Amino acid sequence: MSRSDTIRQAKQKIAEHRAGAIGMYERHVAEVSARIPEFGEIDKQLSRTGLKIMAAAIGAPDAEAGVDIVHAEYDALVDRKRQLLAEHGYPADYCDIKYFCPKCSDTGYVDVNMCECLRKELVVAALEASGLYSLVETQSFKTFSLDYYEKDDKIIMKQNAIRLWEFANNFVPGKSDSFLFIGATGLGKTHLSSAVARILIEKGAYVVYESSITLFGDFEAKRFGNNGYNSETGEDVDRYTDCDLLIIDDLGCEVTNNFTLSCLYNIINTRIMMHKSTIINTNLSQNELRKRYSDRIISRILGEFIPLNFRGFDVREQKLRKK
Repeated sequence: MSRSDTIRQAKQKIAEHRAGAIGMYERHVAEVSARIPEFGEIDKQLSRTGLKIMAAAIGAPDAEAGVDIVHAEYDALVDRKRQLLAEHGYPADYCDIKYFCPKCSDTGYVDVNMCECLRKELVVAALEASGLYSLVETQSFKTFSLDYYEKDDKIIMKQNAIRLWEFANNFVPGKSDSFLFIGATGLGKTHLSSAVARILIEKGAYVVYESSITLFGDFEAKRFGNNGYNSETGEDVDRYTDCDLLIIDDLGCEVTNNFTLSCLYNIINTRIMMHKSTIINTNLSQNELRKRYSDRIISRILGEFIPLNFRGFDVREQKLRKK
C-alpha cells in the first residue's frame, strides 16, 4: 500500500463514521415522523429556518428577520421537538446526529486543522500498511525487558535499546542512520524494530516493514507476473524505495539467486543514494553474509549501516519455559 493509499484509507474510515451517524439520524427521524406527524412538520420547518439564519447572517435583501429573531424561532422549534420526543417515550437526543467525533463532526478537520481522530486513523492505516499492526500492540520500548539478558549481554542490549530509542525520537527523514541487526533468533531484533517503527509512524513517518521473503516475492510478482503472489501487492514495489524507513526482517531466509541479489542491491543502493534510513535484521553473522551475498552488496551494508550485535539466549524460549 502506497502512502497516498494509506491517507485515502484513513479518510475513508472517517467518511464511513460520518455516513453512519447521518444514516442513523435519518432513520430515527423517519421513524418518529411516521409516529408523530407534528414532529415531521417541525423538522421541515427547521430546515427552512436554517436557511433563514444563513440569509439573515449575510444580510440578504429578502431575509425575513434579523439573526436574533430567526435564532429564537429555531430554538423554539428544537425545544418543541424534544418535548414531543419526551411525551412519546423517546430520549431527548434520539433524533440528534451522534457523530463518532463531536470535535469535527466526522469531517477529519477542525477549521483548517487536522482533527485528532483523523490523525489516529492515519496511524492505524500506516501500521496496517507497514505490516506492523499486530506487532506493535505488544512490542514497544516500554515492553522491552532486559530481565532475559545476563552480564555483558545485558549491557550490550541496554546500549542497543538506548541507541535505537534515540534514533526513533530524533528521526529526521533523509538525515538519519541505517542499522544492521545481527544475532540469533529470539534476541529482540523484531521487538526493537517494531518499537522504532511505532514511534516513527506516530510521528507521521512513512514506514514499511516486510520479511525478506515477502519483499522479494513482491518483486517477482512485479517482474514475472502472477506466480502465486498478490499481483496488487506486486505492483506496489515502489514503497520499498519511497518510504522514510524500510525494515527488512530475516534477511537470509529467502532463496538467493541472481534475481534476488539484483533486487537487494538496487533497494539498498537506491536508499543510500537517497539518504533514506533502512534497518536490516538477520540471523546470519558478518562472515555468513559475506559468503551469501555479493561483494558490492556487502560493501554497501557494512560500509553504510551501523552494526548492532544482539546477544543472549533465546528470549522466546525463556518465556515459554516460565509458562
